[in-house]
Amino acid sequence: MKSLRSFLLCLPLLAALPAVAQPSAAECVVPSKPGGAMDLTCKLAQKALQAKPGVPKLKLSYLPGGIGAVAWHTMVSQRRAEPDTLVAFSGGSLLNLAQGKFGKASPDDVRWVAALGVDYGVIAVPADSPYRSLRDLVDALRRDPEKIVIGMSGTIGSQDWMKMALLARQAGLDPRQLRFVALEGGGEEFVAMQAGYVQVVSSDVSETALYTASGKVRVLAVLSDKRLTGAMAGVPTAREQGYDIVWPLIRGILMGPDVPDADYRRWVQAFDRIESAPEFAQMRAQIGLYPLALTGDALTRYIHQAVADYKRQARQFNLVREHP
Repeated sequence: MKSLRSFLLCLPLLAALPAVAQPSAAECVVPSKPGGAMDLTCKLAQKALQAKPGVPKLKLSYLPGGIGAVAWHTMVSQRRAEPDTLVAFSGGSLLNLAQGKFGKASPDDVRWVAALGVDYGVIAVPADSPYRSLRDLVDALRRDPEKIVIGMSGTIGSQDWMKMALLARQAGLDPRQLRFVALEGGGEEFVAMQAGYVQVVSSDVSETALYTASGKVRVLAVLSDKRLTGAMAGVPTAREQGYDIVWPLIRGILMGPDVPDADYRRWVQAFDRIESAPEFAQMRAQIGLYPLALTGDALTRYIHQAVADYKRQARQFNLVREHP
């Protein structure tokens, strides 16, 4: 009887014990509102990882603000060592780093896990727009730049701004003459365009692909070195139309700076495995990304070089904030 009583007293304690042999939940932080390319990056990681045995199920959370700044500072100040927290990043994140928009931050402040693919810039208008080519748009901007409102993710100096600034400069216009509306993420850009608040969107293939299928968006140019395959195969490059603008941007995953080496390597190896699987190429293409497979140390070297290149480009427009 005493043994039975002891066993019954232990039941609440046993019930409180965590389940064993179950992968813990992992999180992918999207540094923007739903609907943009950062969202797609985490969803691609989620889909690619879900079928892998022993890998934690990936849940998505959203932490918008400051075009990635809120998520960045949260990871480096409050969540530095979380072993199962991933964060989406893009070339826009690297551009912000290069310009000093994340304060004194540097690429060494986080751990770079994997590149899931490369995206390319696009310039798009509503399907019923009078502008049918990049030259049509440039001619209209020359006539009356105040008349055309351009939607972009971020503020002056963001990668969407940079793409239009490079176009303006090649067209002989001062980028400061252009009218921009700063929005939080690609999803908001296209909502604003469909509502008639902006007439042009500076965006990316992966974001734009979500809306071209509906027939409501016309892409005037892709900012790639040559024509793309897939859904954008019929869209001319800016180069074909007389403007030498190429804007690739990496999309990938990072982690906090104090994540233990064993956990960091575990995630690097997980992405190595999924990126070598034949089905991953199809998943990547479905969201408008193109091949770029880098992980761990190789990715870290790529990031350092990319930030240096962005900094040189940003200096042309006096956009680099120097922090003592």
